[in-house]
Amino acid sequence: MKFFSTALVFTFLIGTVQAADLNIYAAASMKDALDEILATYKTQNKVDVVAVYGASGTLAKQIEAGAPADIFISADEEWMDYLAGKNLIKPQTRSDITGNTLVLVEAKGAKIDVKLADLPASLGQDKLALGEVKSVPAGKYAKAALEKLGQWQGVEKNGVAQENVRSALALVARGEAKLGIVYGSDAVAEAKVEVAAVFPEDSHAPIRYPAAMIENSASAAADGLLAFFKGPEAQAIFKKDGFAPIQ
Repeated sequence: MKFFSTALVFTFLIGTVQAADLNIYAAASMKDALDEILATYKTQNKVDVVAVYGASGTLAKQIEAGAPADIFISADEEWMDYLAGKNLIKPQTRSDITGNTLVLVEAKGAKIDVKLADLPASLGQDKLALGEVKSVPAGKYAKAALEKLGQWQGVEKNGVAQENVRSALALVARGEAKLGIVYGSDAVAEAKVEVAAVFPEDSHAPIRYPAAMIENSASAAADGLLAFFKGPEAQAIFKKDGFAPIQ
């Protein structure tokens, strides 16, 4: 069965991005936490940092096309591997800076009787919002988890594929989808949804966010920001916003 597709286009002004001291291209799921982390870093270091958020695959393709990024943060290893395979990152700077969980969300107060072992019954004829399963990390994790639990074939017809995980989250928050599969941090960020179920850790690959400097465009100052991401202040913000520590 085919998914319905809703396109969400991320735009930014090249001139504005180029004018910053540091340009960060980061997965959409990181926005709330990273905005706070970057604000702290800018205050402490007196540097101008601009963040561009979007689906990891979209950002990777923009970097491949020459977008002026200093640092790329992906929501999975695959898109970082993609840039590494094209020699577009500095491999010695690559490291995981945080992790996440995969959850099923419903609208706040919906009180849906959800059983991961029988998700088609929970959905009925209603929609399931999730990231595009071929390109969006959250969507790929979602499909893997549903397949591991034996639920994919039963819910594929309900799927509403989105260009990034925050768009999937928004569908549930607006009541346009009965359930959605997002990250634990997304559920924390959106007051109009709540967690209906948590997917077992062994149902999908570990969710990690690798970060690295870009080979041909990274400023030397990017090294300090990468180190800050792994420091106590940034890690405390990630934790507060629902991210998971790297094991």
